This record gives sequence, C-alpha cells and structure tokens, in this order.
Amino acid sequence: MSAHAHTRTASRRRPRRRARVQRRRLVFLLVLVGLAAIALLTLKPWADKAVQELKLPLRHEDVIRQQARDKNLDPALVAAVIYRESKFRDVTSDAGAKGLMQILPGTAEFIAHRSGGTEFEVRDLADPQINISYGSWYLRYLLDRYDGNVVAAVAAYNAGHERVDEWGGKELTLDDIRFAETEVYTRDVLDKRGEYADKYRSELGL
Repeated sequence: MSAHAHTRTASRRRPRRRARVQRRRLVFLLVLVGLAAIALLTLKPWADKAVQELKLPLRHEDVIRQQARDKNLDPALVAAVIYRESKFRDVTSDAGAKGLMQILPGTAEFIAHRSGGTEFEVRDLADPQINISYGSWYLRYLLDRYDGNVVAAVAAYNAGHERVDEWGGKELTLDDIRFAETEVYTRDVLDKRGEYADKYRSELGL
C-alpha cells in the first residue's frame, strides 16, 4: 500500500473514532443527568422538610398533643404561641420570662397555686414538659376568662389580662388592641396557628 493510500485510510478512521468518543460522552452525560434527576426526586421531600423545619420549627409535639388534649386546646394554637414566644428554644427574656412559652416567675407561681403545683420551683420552667404544661394551663385560663375569644386570650398572653380588660375584654377584636407590639404578636400567632395546622396536621394529631 502506498503512503498516500495509507494516509487516506487513517483519515477515514479518525472521524469514526471521534464519533465513537462523542457517543460515549453523550451516553455518559445522559447517565449523569438521569442519576441527578433520581437523586433530586429522592432528596426533594427531605430538603422540603428541612426548609420547613427552618421556617416553621416544631419540637415536643408529643407534649403539645398531650397538654392540648388534657386542657381542651387546639394544639396548633399551642404550637403557634411557642413559636412566637421562643421559636422552640429554651431562652430567658430580659424581663425574666423563661422557657419555651416564656412564662414569668410571678405568672408561674400563680399557675402553680391555682393548679396545685405545690412543689414548683422557678428552675422547673426549663423542663419542656413543665413549661408547656404551665403555658397551656394559662392559655386555657385566659380562653375561659374571655369566653373562648382567641384574640383576647392571645393578646392577654402577651400584654396581660388587665390591659385586655381595658381594651374590651370578651368583646376584644384585633382592631381594639392599643399596643402595636401586641397587635403584631396576636396577628402572628393567629397566622402561625393556621400554618401549623396545615403543615403539621399529623404531628399535632389534628
């Protein structure tokens, strides 16, 4: 075979080899895309849950369900109050309110006296079970005080029942709340109540 013919044969082989390499690359890319799609579909529920946990956390749902059941409360409302008070963190405010539901020591003493908690100590409020129990008791107390008016009860949880009595008591509406902070607080709790009921229906036993 002449050198010229050999060159023509080699030149024909090179495009074929390039075509095979390109086909292999394409197949490899398609496999990668397929694996990425499978991974995305598999991880999406977990990622969605993680994002939801960041935006709308929920902890101690077993305690919330139990206390809501025992005190005839909406568990989504209890969760919403906890979210607004502490975002489910054990914190102490500048005013001395403690724990998940941010209960003041004086309020805790009142609750302990009314509910028969004779051995109560302020440090007990760091216990989620006790804190949610006391906060739920107080929320039930306020709802009973205002004949089930959720707006009045939530506003009183933030601003105190003395002020709510001045603003309208059992007839209180959002428009009657005179403190901007308490109005924002109450609206936020009501909004979060709906979100918890929607996002955590099974966890809250709704």
